[in-house]
Formats: sequence, C-alpha cells, structure tokens
Amino acid sequence: MSVMKHIFPALTLASAMMIASCSSVQRDPGKIYMPDMAYSRAIETYSDPSSLKAAGINYNGAPVAGTVKREGIAAFPIAIDKAGDTVNYVASKQVPNPLSPLNEKDMAEAKRLYNVNCAICHGEKLDGNGPIYNGGNGPYPIAPKNLVADPVVSKMPAGQMMYSVTYGKNLMGSYASQLSTKQRWMVIHYLQSMQPGGAPKAATTDSTAVAKTN
Repeated sequence: MSVMKHIFPALTLASAMMIASCSSVQRDPGKIYMPDMAYSRAIETYSDPSSLKAAGINYNGAPVAGTVKREGIAAFPIAIDKAGDTVNYVASKQVPNPLSPLNEKDMAEAKRLYNVNCAICHGEKLDGNGPIYNGGNGPYPIAPKNLVADPVVSKMPAGQMMYSVTYGKNLMGSYASQLSTKQRWMVIHYLQSMQPGGAPKAATTDSTAVAKTN
C-alpha cells in the first residue's frame, strides 16, 4: 500500500505534464538568435513579391553588385553614357576581351550566335547585306554597317564593340537581354577573326576558361 501511495501522485503528475504538452495553446518561444534563419523568408514559386515590400522587406531578385556566378564572367565594367555624352564610349576602347582565344568548338558556337542575332542585319558574310537590307530590296532602305570593310568598325577595339552590343549604338539596339556577357565577348572574338588583320581564326587550346578580371 505504501508503494502505491507514492506511485499514484507520480503517475498523476506525469499525466498532467503529458496533457499540458499536447495542448494547442501557442506559447511565446522567447528570444531567437538569428530569426531570419529560424523563420525563412524564402520566396515561394509564383508568389507575389509585393507582399515582401508590404512587410518592409526590400528584395528585387537582382544579384549583389560586383558578384559573379560560378563559372561566369564579370559584367561589362563601363556604364552607359548619359544622353549627348560619349565619355564612356571612348573609355570602353581600353577594356580588353577577358576571354582567351576561342578554340574551334567555341568559335563555331560564336559564329552560330552571330548568325542567329546579328546576320539578319549585317549578313552572314559580315558585309552589311543581311535579309533586312538584301541589296536594297529588303524592308530596310539603309544598309547596315559592313563589319569587315567599314574603315571604323573594322578597326574597332573589342571593348568598344562590347559597349555597342551591350547598350546599342545609333539604330542598333542593345543585345544584353539576348546574349549573356560571355556570349557577347564570344561574338566579338568571331567578328574580329573575320576582319582584316583580326584575331586568329581559332585557337588549338581550350578556351572555356575565363580570364581573371579585376
């Protein structure tokens, strides 16, 4: 009897604790170290980003300025000129192509990218006679630039070409949304390989490695 006398209160206390632990009452968890890790603010697929703004969270999905994705290449370092200014366009002459000379495989890909994005205006032969002009019989009445014979474009530095392709120049629009930074530099390698005294047609070494940039 004495044993049961002591066991009964213990069982009663244990039962009460179990019932309390199963209660649906929400309790304050107290202080949390690094709450952003404890309660994730990850964006769900198809969620509305405006809900984050309403909560005081500023997020636009853009990568941190100056960062480069793995196996990526740094963004073009020259900003677009203000209206009526050409300071940055001139300064872009000093920006070298960060890619090593392309091997045959990469050069073939660069040529394909050119044909898909540029040949409609500048022609597959880079002579400015693409389908849009077609010797004066196309829908566009003015011949685009001849990339191999024009005295200015045929000698244009890689950085200035990149400025033009990235931001657009005269009647040519920007191709930054169609071609990645690396693809634009690849196309420039191809262009210069086709110009008189340009870069080698193709390198025998692997060109997939990206040169270090500051």
